[in-house]
Amino acid sequence: MSETEGTDKATTAAADKPEPYRVLARKYRPRSFDDLIGQEPMVRTLTNAFETGRIAQAWMLTGVRGVGKTTTARILARALNYETDAIHEPTIHMTGPGVHCQAIMEGRHVDVVEMDAASHTGIDDVREIIAQVRYRPVSARYKVYIIDEVHMLSNQAFNGLLKTLEEPPEHVKFVFATTEIRKVPITVLSRCQRFDLRRVESATLIAHLKKIAEAEKVGVEDDALRLIARAAEGSVRDSLSITDQAIAHGAGTVTALAVRDMLGLADRVRIIDLFETLMAGNAAAALKELREQYAAGADPAVVISELADFTHLVTTLRYVPESTEDAAISPMEAERGLELSKKLSIRTLGQVWQMLLKAGEELRTTTTPRQAAEMALIRIAHAADLPSPDDLLRLIREGGDAALPAGAALPASPGGGGNGQGGGNGSASIAASPNAAGAGSPDPSAGADLPQPRLVASSGSGAARMDARPRLQTSPAPEPDMPAIGSIEALARLAEERRDSLMRVSIRRYLRPVRFQPGRIEVALTDEAPQTLIGDLMKRLHLWTGQRWVVTVTSGGEPTLDERDAQRRASLIDDAASDPEVAAVLAAFPGAKITNVTVRSATDEDEVAAPAIEAGDDDFLGDPDEFLDDD
Repeated sequence: MSETEGTDKATTAAADKPEPYRVLARKYRPRSFDDLIGQEPMVRTLTNAFETGRIAQAWMLTGVRGVGKTTTARILARALNYETDAIHEPTIHMTGPGVHCQAIMEGRHVDVVEMDAASHTGIDDVREIIAQVRYRPVSARYKVYIIDEVHMLSNQAFNGLLKTLEEPPEHVKFVFATTEIRKVPITVLSRCQRFDLRRVESATLIAHLKKIAEAEKVGVEDDALRLIARAAEGSVRDSLSITDQAIAHGAGTVTALAVRDMLGLADRVRIIDLFETLMAGNAAAALKELREQYAAGADPAVVISELADFTHLVTTLRYVPESTEDAAISPMEAERGLELSKKLSIRTLGQVWQMLLKAGEELRTTTTPRQAAEMALIRIAHAADLPSPDDLLRLIREGGDAALPAGAALPASPGGGGNGQGGGNGSASIAASPNAAGAGSPDPSAGADLPQPRLVASSGSGAARMDARPRLQTSPAPEPDMPAIGSIEALARLAEERRDSLMRVSIRRYLRPVRFQPGRIEVALTDEAPQTLIGDLMKRLHLWTGQRWVVTVTSGGEPTLDERDAQRRASLIDDAASDPEVAAVLAAFPGAKITNVTVRSATDEDEVAAPAIEAGDDDFLGDPDEFLDDD
């Protein structure tokens, strides 16, 4: 065999050898802005900038994982250095492969430097960049530095980069990518054009996955695509990774059941059935359904999480019915969720949501997840169809025992209770004396002698409606005595009685009284009054009196208590200064002034003796002439 024949056979064998497998996330990585999905605002901005020649010196790309930050950085580097036989300038419209495109997209071009800031965090790495930027590119038009996860750089590294980033050479461009934009210093952000890459919408993601499945010649169900798009949470890379795994799991065919088993998800139809069973208060059927799902391999924590997710869906459909158009929601979910949103009250949905969140926390810490999930379902089933404390009180007042729903009737003895099965209403009972269990409205005259009935509920961990155990009264409670507050003096006196010195000082210093009525006070404020004074005053009044007070601010008003005291003191000082004796004292001592005046009645003057000034032992009390020498 000749050498030529051997070479031909080797070439043929190399051509027949299949290419190594590449995962879908790498195989279908966008190579131009036309392939980038879900980021139309950014593409439009960059297109206009390139066409008008207003190309920035640095870009900051931020967003969650898998939305295309690093891919966009490479496409930008390719657009900046795009060059063909006919094109010799930066352009977004890259119709065919250019001179540098292949090397740039594979990350091996000498003039496009990619640096992972997670492993190059120090100032020495930045010094190396600063030292290299002064040199022109080897073969490309621009030298592009792509720094991924830029928020991982140290403060010294950021500070060292600032001057170069503000005034880079004309042949240098910077592209930064980060998932933690809040950790990037504002001094760096101000020197870059920022683009927030959005999560890809479910409809766009599903269409993209369907196109890839057709290119790979793989059959995929629509429900499977919905599950993948929902699990990816807007991340293209995550969706492609899940699809890659689902293709391998289903041996070339992707079904919803396979995706559900692969991701450990519960059957959505059975989750909705379980939700409806709970809302009907059927605890026994809910436990049976949970155990069947557990036997089929469902994780109790996942079941609770899926219930919480569906509760959120039903609640949002109550206010935003058009959410059913979301491509990630199947028609069955949309139909049944919308129907439930019209039947269930927001109070019930909110309580179920809180109880499911509490159950999720318990499942993360318990060693028996199935038992914890069952206890959570029992609590929800028993609390789901119980009336609220307000509704129960209204029913008792309006119609007594006859107005109560089934299972919530007044028992004949305080120890009575329900059976706790079926509808779940047996978990609540009203304990009262036998005389209080009669039909019709209770006798107000006998209400003082009867013990107050108490609502007892076994709703568990505090998230249910009945945990507060409100006191239900058989007759309207008398209004508490409201202190008479008819003037600003009475208001200040009330604050003093409550030993709230700070509020007393604020009342005397900042409030100008206008009008005082029962439950309502109108005042004007001084210029120095704190902004929170009115709100604080209403809270104090509610705390002091047990009643709601409305305090409004208006214009005008009388002087404050401190201003009145100051005016009264000034008037007394003027009166004292006009007294002849005081005037003589002031004249005898130049510069003296009256600082305070104490007014006493005649009786007080008689009873209180003026303090005597005693002379000391060394004081001279005699006649000075006696000691004068006649000489």
